[in-house]
Amino acid sequence: MKIMTNPSDLVPHVAAAVRMLVEHRDEVNRLNVFPVPDGDTGTNMSLTLEAVLGELEALPSDMGPADIRKAVTHGSLMGARGNSGVITSQILRGVCDGLADVETFDAEAVAGALAVAVEVAFSAVRKPVEGTILTVLRDIAEAAAAQAAAQEPLQDMMLALRTVAYESVRATPEKLPILKENGVVDAGGYGLALLLDGFVASLTGEVTVGPTGGMGAAPVARVAIEQIDDWEGSAFLYCTEFLFTSDDLDVPAAQGFLADMGDCELLVGAHPDFKVHVHTNEPGTVLTYMTQRGQVSEVHIHNMRLQSAQRLAGIEGDAPTAAVPGGPAEGAPSEDEGASCTCKDFGFVAVASGAGMEKILVSLGVDVVVSGGQTMNPSTKDLLDAVRAVEAAQVFVLPNNKNIILAANAAAEVSEKPLRVIPTTSVPQSFSALFAVDQDAGFEENAVLMAEAAAAVRSAEVTWAIKDAKAANGTAIHSGDVLGILDDAIEVVGSEVPAVALELVGLLADGDVDALTVLAGADLAQDAFEELLGRIGEAYPDLELDAHRGDQPLYPLVMSAE
Repeated sequence: MKIMTNPSDLVPHVAAAVRMLVEHRDEVNRLNVFPVPDGDTGTNMSLTLEAVLGELEALPSDMGPADIRKAVTHGSLMGARGNSGVITSQILRGVCDGLADVETFDAEAVAGALAVAVEVAFSAVRKPVEGTILTVLRDIAEAAAAQAAAQEPLQDMMLALRTVAYESVRATPEKLPILKENGVVDAGGYGLALLLDGFVASLTGEVTVGPTGGMGAAPVARVAIEQIDDWEGSAFLYCTEFLFTSDDLDVPAAQGFLADMGDCELLVGAHPDFKVHVHTNEPGTVLTYMTQRGQVSEVHIHNMRLQSAQRLAGIEGDAPTAAVPGGPAEGAPSEDEGASCTCKDFGFVAVASGAGMEKILVSLGVDVVVSGGQTMNPSTKDLLDAVRAVEAAQVFVLPNNKNIILAANAAAEVSEKPLRVIPTTSVPQSFSALFAVDQDAGFEENAVLMAEAAAAVRSAEVTWAIKDAKAANGTAIHSGDVLGILDDAIEVVGSEVPAVALELVGLLADGDVDALTVLAGADLAQDAFEELLGRIGEAYPDLELDAHRGDQPLYPLVMSAE
């Protein structure tokens, strides 16, 4: 059967793809190598795609291809949750861009759209890694190009791509050692294959094939998560940032130029509106290059060395004391007072889960707390809605979870007001970032101060294992064990929360540490919390304890050391 489908007829096939992913969501989640209750890949991808489906279903009956592309692009960006959701949104954006001038959905159109998707998705990730969803996407696109060149019928091509997708997923452990060590395939790549499977089954009338032979076994090796930190120390002197307008900018060439000029380079947006950021020793050269190719506006150049020196001189001895749990700090504006203020220069949005966490953040000046964290990653739209609700000219966002940073960055790209993401990976990091705010400093300078303060904090958590694995020291983990997590690696395994917590404190306090913040979760009774604090105080008498009830779910203890 030969398929000739108009792009405007693809909505039911997209819906079938989303259903396929949702049906296998838990299976995808189980492939995650980190054995703790977290915002998982299957959940994040399915929620992202459900947002797309919602926008598609809201289109009028006389919709055209452009309406569909806009709904898919906007819906996926606004609904993107977690790293996997954001990358998925970029894949869909690339596909839509590739279909912009297509009148007939045929083999050549599919190959062209997938080629654009590869370009867009890879450019969105600062450090692409082999053996991930990006690898699977590239393999599918290369197979599509070969099929189109051979002038294969669309139905044969789509069925072949489905097979290639699953084969590529099975090969991911050979390209990414952490997957092979844990006996699993890449969760994001598997999610992409499921999406393609559902789409192809609906488009061709064939049944979904699903994976064969299984996609993973119980994890058996050390689990540690590599952080990609865009705020790491730079070897360059000037933080250079500006808006740029051009209808014909050669984006890859400009990105290559910026990479040659410095580090932390960023070129985001689409013709004609872009935003440029780079750390460089030659801001004048950067501006000259860009003004020769378009219009530059709102230029900000900051000497990062001077900013660091000013920070040390300005905040020495002025750090505020910790907030008292249960309410705003003395002198802090009430909720009504905050709502009535429409003239402040900048405001704050933070992500957290737990009534205690929210109270502390509000007492430290956060305007809007978005519910989320380990158990649920908020979408780009959730974060944008929060930013819009802040009555300030400029806003800082503290994601407080490594899996929310990409969604926050996506929100920054489309925010109507200036937005800076401080890449906090835990709530205690945001406490220190908020303490570092200098009300007399500018927006960009405070972004530097907050990021530096957050980076100086070591975070630890206590939770329960949800599946078998191994700790960083090689200790076997069994479902139900109590886990002590330090800086994203499982370092302590035990059977009781107090014992694991004490051992974890010992690791945190091993070094130049003066203060320990301890936040009790919803599952830890107050008397047990107080008993634990007493034991910590006896074991570490020189350590200043700052204890609060955070009432966060699933994590009886969250701690940080400075």
